[in-house]
Amino acid sequence: MKIVELPIEFEFNGQKNYIYPSLIIVNNELTLVDTGYPHFLPLIEHEISKNGYEMNQLKNIIITHYDDHIGSLYDFKEKYPWVNIIASEVESAYISGEMKSERLIQAEEMLKNMPNEEKEFGKWFIQQLKNITHVSIDEKVRDGDMILDKKCRVVATPGHTSGHISLYFPDLKCVITGDAAVHENHELTIANPHFCLNIEEADHSLRKIKNLKADTYYCYHGGKLSLS
Repeated sequence: MKIVELPIEFEFNGQKNYIYPSLIIVNNELTLVDTGYPHFLPLIEHEISKNGYEMNQLKNIIITHYDDHIGSLYDFKEKYPWVNIIASEVESAYISGEMKSERLIQAEEMLKNMPNEEKEFGKWFIQQLKNITHVSIDEKVRDGDMILDKKCRVVATPGHTSGHISLYFPDLKCVITGDAAVHENHELTIANPHFCLNIEEADHSLRKIKNLKADTYYCYHGGKLSLS
């Protein structure tokens, strides 16, 4: 078993940006964690093949939360219909479209009071969320569930969103944080605190994953942090 970081480069407002989905390999089967913005499918496929893996090995996609992490989920499910989609019970309601996303509600509210120089990004972000095609979830998980041949423990890390999950791998001493943490200046900090739906819960969740004392943290924003 191993985890591979997938650095995805893209441009926004003429600047280079990166996100870092993760690829988990267990018994020659692939599990992708998070799918980036809409139309990122080819970028992620390219990174997977660059690491020597075939897309027909893709068995699961785990979504840490509804946000900029599910933009290409529908594209993946359309192209690879056998893929098993995994998310928390709370986030499943938003991803499947049963409920309006709490992130979209928040973004629409924040736009009303945004400074003019930030409104372009605010409108763009709202449109990204509205462009997302809903996908039904195949497997709903809860805090403490052991998945992927019992090699991965689901860790509830609410705060950024209410149903956010992170993934802990005891054998590898690794955590995939999603947006429960961001790697900044060789430290784990709260990701985008002004976008957190509950900052107290986000702080508690950050302490929770730090207390796992992992050697490596795979952050969706900022990339991998190695502490060993």
